[in-house]
Formats: sequence, structure tokens, C-alpha cells
Amino acid sequence: MKKKKRIAILTGGGDCPGINAVIRAVAKKAISEKDMAVIGIKDGYVGLVHNRHRKLTYNNVSGILTLGGTILGTSKKANPYRYAIKKGKKLTFKDLSTLAIKNLKRLDLTSLVCIGGDGTLGIAYRLFKDGVPVVGVPKTIDNDIRGTDITFGFDTAVQIAVEGIDRIHSTAQSHHRIMIVEVMGHKAGWIALYSGAASGGDIILVPEIPYNLDIIAEKVKERHRKGKRFSIIVVSEGAKPKGGKIVIQRMVKESADPIRLGGIGFVLGEQIEEITGLETRTVVMGHLQRGGPPTPFDRILATRLGTRVVDMIENKEFGHMVGVKKDSLIKVSLKKVSKGPRTVPLNHPLIKSVLSVGTCFGC
Repeated sequence: MKKKKRIAILTGGGDCPGINAVIRAVAKKAISEKDMAVIGIKDGYVGLVHNRHRKLTYNNVSGILTLGGTILGTSKKANPYRYAIKKGKKLTFKDLSTLAIKNLKRLDLTSLVCIGGDGTLGIAYRLFKDGVPVVGVPKTIDNDIRGTDITFGFDTAVQIAVEGIDRIHSTAQSHHRIMIVEVMGHKAGWIALYSGAASGGDIILVPEIPYNLDIIAEKVKERHRKGKRFSIIVVSEGAKPKGGKIVIQRMVKESADPIRLGGIGFVLGEQIEEITGLETRTVVMGHLQRGGPPTPFDRILATRLGTRVVDMIENKEFGHMVGVKKDSLIKVSLKKVSKGPRTVPLNHPLIKSVLSVGTCFGC
């Protein structure tokens, strides 16, 4: 009797609308078309280190297409190569990658599917170099993974941000206020750029373009002089002034990426109100952008990516991620992905378009 191939799936990093749609696509195709056994690793790389997993059946993954979050759980802190261990108040880091790989070998896998952003996929690349047959799926609301034009979760995050900004617009107009909407985006401003453009933001601030506070204040005052007694400012959490620093909300020492941003909107609001004398309020979209059901676009994209990954496993295209280039699915080296985030280029066509309609980028 022919031995059945076994694959495993893990989801790492922040949660994101569409993860379950990918899990569903991978598992259903692997089970129904390829007669594979599918295992879900619990809580990302934590599950690899502690050998936590569950069998995924066809019925397990039915009905999860529209479900937000991840049925497997995830972790933003776990890295097998630098695993945080806390004893009392003391925090130490150990390389537990050998243990993680040993746990994987016990599962007798044909391949490990890693669904995540550049951090998760960077770790996946290290596992691949250490002999693990890995394939990746790009996941992040920030849309900042190298080698792919778009990631699932981004469209949903933009839609949620736009809906919030649209609602803010009416109250800003009614009370003649400056309203600042802070959206996610640590090193890349894709969410701010797209949601700001789609909602008619008057000022858009992104990490790639350090802003000048005086220019922002003058833009607001100019609108006021022309009878526009309100302004909408959309700002990425990672935006910063020229010569200044990002606003850090807190540090999580045990995390692979310890910096947690948040608060730039409140800092900026106080500064603008002091300079202009105009009432300013800040709204932080925060984790609202991560939660809930994915948009139809993200459901379709996640399904395409998930089914293509199974083909990559069959073709033994390990050490690669499935990506998107001009609506075609391509394979991308995890080595390329691991080199850091894909930021917004300063000559991006959308920047040129919104500049043409009078939007200010604070510079």
C-alpha cells in the first residue's frame, strides 16, 4: 500500500482576514485532489517548539472561508532560533530550532506550509536552509512583502479603514474639527495611502515620507481660510517628522519584533491644535483592521494562493513563496522575502494621483 503524503500548516505573526480561507484551500485541495494527510500546527512557531498539532480533515475546514482570525492560532513572539524563556522576572533567549526541526521530522512531512509576513517567512527561510521542505504564503494587512504585488488581508484592512474615515468625515464636518485617523503600518504606508486616497483624506502621512509639522499646520489653516472648516488627516502608525522618531507605545522584550507602535495620532493632534488653535480629535483604527470576515477579493486571493501552494509542494518547489505579479501567480524565493519589507516607492502612481487632487503628504 502506497504511503500517504503528509503536509503541515502553520500561521505566524499578527492575525489577518483571509488566513482561514488559505487553510481551507490548502487542506481541501491536498485532501480531495492529492490524497494527502494534513496537520495543523497550533499557535505558529510555538507549536513547532512544543510539538502541538492537530489533524485537519475535509470537514474541519468546511465553513471557515468567511471566518476571521485563524483556527490554528498564532504568535507574534515565537522564533525557534531565538525563543523567549521566562523564569520569574528573568528573560533569556535560546536557540530551540533543533528541537523544532526534530518535532517536524517526527511528523514525517512532505512539506511545511508557512502562512505569514516577512518575519514568519524569514524564519521559514532559515528552516529551509536547515533542511525543512518549506513553502510560504504571503499574509499581512500591511501589504509589505517583497516579491508580491499584493497580500491577502490588505483589501479588507483598507475597506475597514475607509469605512471608519467615511464616518469620521461627517462628524468632522458637523463640528468643524480636524480629525486624525491613525491606521496600521509600521515601516510601510500602503494602508494609509490607499485608505486616504479612497476616502478623500486631505493629508496623508506615511513612514516613507517624513513630514514637516509646519506644512501640515499651514495646509489646515489654508483650508480653514477657504471656508473648509474641517480637515481629515490619515496617518500610518510608523509616520515620523523630519529628523524625529517614531512614537512607541510599548516594548515587548520577548517578541522577535519588540517594538509596538501607536500614539502618533495623539501626539500630532496636540501639536496641530497648539499651532492652529483649531479643535483636533484623534481616532485609532487599531486592531479593527485585523478582525472580522475578509472581503470577497481577499477570499478569492486566499483561495488562489492556497491551492497554488499545493501544486508547489507536488513540484517540490521548496524554499519559495507563492506571490502575485500582474494578477498571475508566481513563485518567489524566500531568500528575497527575508530581506525586509516592501515599502511604498516615492514615484508610486497613486501618490502622483492624490497629489494632483490637492492631497498633502506633509512635505
